[in-house]
Amino acid sequence: MSDADDPQAPEGDDMLAAEYVLGTLPLPERLAVQRRLRNDDAFAARVAAWEDRLAALNDSYAEAPAPDLLPAIEARLFGVAPRRPSRLRLWLGALGGAVVALALVAIVLVSVPLPQGPTYVATLTATDQAVVFKAGYDPATETLTLTRTAGPGPAAGHDYQLWSIGADGVPKPLGLVSAPQDSQHVPGLAPGIVLAVSVEPAGGSPNGKPTQALAAGPITAL
Repeated sequence: MSDADDPQAPEGDDMLAAEYVLGTLPLPERLAVQRRLRNDDAFAARVAAWEDRLAALNDSYAEAPAPDLLPAIEARLFGVAPRRPSRLRLWLGALGGAVVALALVAIVLVSVPLPQGPTYVATLTATDQAVVFKAGYDPATETLTLTRTAGPGPAAGHDYQLWSIGADGVPKPLGLVSAPQDSQHVPGLAPGIVLAVSVEPAGGSPNGKPTQALAAGPITAL
């Protein structure tokens, strides 16, 4: 600060205003000047005059980016060693909302289920077309769903039973399908295997073989 004998005299105010504009005042004196500016119009005019007078000096200096003070602040508050900003942080700061938008798109894409593998189907029909079953098989989950789309359910004291017949021609029991729709886990089904439904006594075939054939159809791929 000026060593003028009377800092409140016009000469002292003029030097004080100049030092304030130049930024050379210690913090307590700078704060005192800021408080004075709110109430002293004459002094505020001196500061404005010095700002205009020194404005030409700004043309001699290129603008500099603000320093990254976050690492130092973290070190003071949390004891974290200061670090240089990573390239990722710089990219995030530059891209801002674009990065957020891309992240949201990625979340949406991840949450959409990926298409499953091929689905296999079969239509099981009776000779007289009175009873029809539609089968769908998902090889990814090995789930077979059988739906009776036409015809009545089994008569009293009887059940419908499902079978698979492979290349060896031997029927393999898969379970009862008396309800209008049934889903069950059946591993190993593939195109070419025949699905068949038989009429059995209540509870299923008594000897592990079909008692009375009702409907049949081969599995095909969609």
